[in-house]
Amino acid sequence: MASRDVLAPFRVAFGGIIHTFRTQRHMRIHLYVTFATLMAAMFFRLRLREILVLLFMITFVLVAEMFNSAIEATVDLASPNYHPLAKFAKDIAAGAVLITTIMAIIVGSLIALGEGQWERIRVSLMADGIGLNPIGRLIIGLLTTLIVVIVGKGLGSRGQVLQGGLVSGHAAIGFFLATFCLLVADNVLVGGVAILLAAIIAQSRWEAKFHSIFELALGAAVGTTVGIVLFALIPK
Repeated sequence: MASRDVLAPFRVAFGGIIHTFRTQRHMRIHLYVTFATLMAAMFFRLRLREILVLLFMITFVLVAEMFNSAIEATVDLASPNYHPLAKFAKDIAAGAVLITTIMAIIVGSLIALGEGQWERIRVSLMADGIGLNPIGRLIIGLLTTLIVVIVGKGLGSRGQVLQGGLVSGHAAIGFFLATFCLLVADNVLVGGVAILLAAIIAQSRWEAKFHSIFELALGAAVGTTVGIVLFALIPK
């Protein structure tokens, strides 16, 4: 009887892991990625310290996914019908998984990059110029603009990440690309056409009642600022 009592919690825990694997598609994807990552770590002969960091991040993601599944099941049990707070709880749990996954990808990328390559990048960033061609700056600018837009939407009280919100993502991306065209092409006509197209994009969001004039202006300011910083202020 004592032996059964000791082993029962382990059976329950393994049952939870197996149930999560069987019913949650994202959990299966995470496990497949885990096996592929460990195989790659052995193939590239990573050091023990690097493998331990990878194992920690992998465990972090898997645990977050299991908590997400548990929260979803609890919310469905407590609120079978749609409720805004139930959706809010699920969204927060999914957001936690997203954050842990992004951090795991960043850590894995830095480990794959290697200390030597990272040191060269750091020295390049501390030099007079960042050493990036216009395409590299364009990619960095798009990512920066998206991050600022997402943070701005989070600060607002209405809208969602992909629709509405305090900062218009369409206006931000449109005016960033317009600033890119104006500064890189160094042609007033090309820049004017690009700005006109960005304004049309912003106007369409206003006509569709997704954003107010203020929100569109904020988006345009974000995109223009990022473009000016990357293509005019930072040395080439």
